[in-house]
Amino acid sequence: MSITEAAPAAPGIAPGEFGRLRAEVAAYVAGPAEQWAHRIESTGTVPEELWTELRERGYLSLAAPREYGGRGLSFPQWMDLMELFSRCHGSLRMVVHVVNGTWRAMDQFATPDQRERFVLPSVAGRLKVAFTLTEPDAGSGADIRSSVVREGDTYYLTGTKHLITFGVRCDYWLLAARLAGSTGHEGTVALMVPRDAAGVTVEDTSQTMGVTGTDHARLTFDRTPVPVANRLGGEGDGLAVALGGFLTPSRISVAMSCVGLARRAQELALEYARNRVTFGRPLTSRQALQFMLAENEADIEAAKQLTLHAARCWEAGAEDAAMLSSMAKLTAVDMLGRVTDKALQVHGGSGYWKSSPIERVYRDARAQRFEEGTNEIQKAVVFRELLNRTGAAR
Repeated sequence: MSITEAAPAAPGIAPGEFGRLRAEVAAYVAGPAEQWAHRIESTGTVPEELWTELRERGYLSLAAPREYGGRGLSFPQWMDLMELFSRCHGSLRMVVHVVNGTWRAMDQFATPDQRERFVLPSVAGRLKVAFTLTEPDAGSGADIRSSVVREGDTYYLTGTKHLITFGVRCDYWLLAARLAGSTGHEGTVALMVPRDAAGVTVEDTSQTMGVTGTDHARLTFDRTPVPVANRLGGEGDGLAVALGGFLTPSRISVAMSCVGLARRAQELALEYARNRVTFGRPLTSRQALQFMLAENEADIEAAKQLTLHAARCWEAGAEDAAMLSSMAKLTAVDMLGRVTDKALQVHGGSGYWKSSPIERVYRDARAQRFEEGTNEIQKAVVFRELLNRTGAAR
């Protein structure tokens, strides 16, 4: 490079600006977010006012580019903030996580008109979009059974989806289906299905073990009309929209949310151990407990560094990004299980009561095991990519 050439600008925002934003988010998580957590746990719902507050603070548009009205963070910067958000209530984290991700899945295949109708309003927080892939009688991939028949300028959608986050309160379902009679990836389509479309039955299935207040839905479609103009990409692009545009970066985000929640569990365990006195000595003087917390610290940091590596590779467009995202997710999920179990053990019987903060953390941690695919799915992805890589090398 000649001395007259400028080096390409680094992605994201300047370190100073990011440092101020990070401090702001950390203060929010430690203060107002905890107040919301108590309200959510006591009522069992996420109030609309929380969505409004998050939108007004700009927290629903952090990952989007500036030209879309977002903050313009790089993906690793966004993951740094995701770790912070994940230390508070699981439902608040879920709102921030999903809204900062669904725009990307829509945008990669959106026409200029669709960008104006769907992407930009989503980034602005004016439009709620629910990612809609999982089905009760199929996996979360090429075996989806929900199907569409095209008649003129309209698709007619038939099928069932379940475990759909924000599927009750959304404005649109970002839904993957297949052309009737097709198999595999080739026949899949991605559709923006209006929440008020005809022929839809919405069942609220929000009573969950943890992540209290996040609404989930089971959806049944009976020849629901969807304009062809609401299709993202072409016929055959449905899983490309869902998997590449949303699931790969979202799995990295879920991995980082595991890191953040584990960090919160570790903080609570260390605080309790410092203050709890038995036989005249604090728990921190017990070597067995010291080893547990030391193992936790190493576990958290290892998962964090793998997740950040996956984030950097995804942003750079690396060929192994999908493999790394699944590796990060399964590693972080297993780590979170170990860390929260030890953190609860440090609390002894006191941690079993709802009055103890670790009780909520322990319940919320379980949800990460199936969010964006179970560890068994992640292992299948990793092995498939491994087999492809070794086959290509021969």
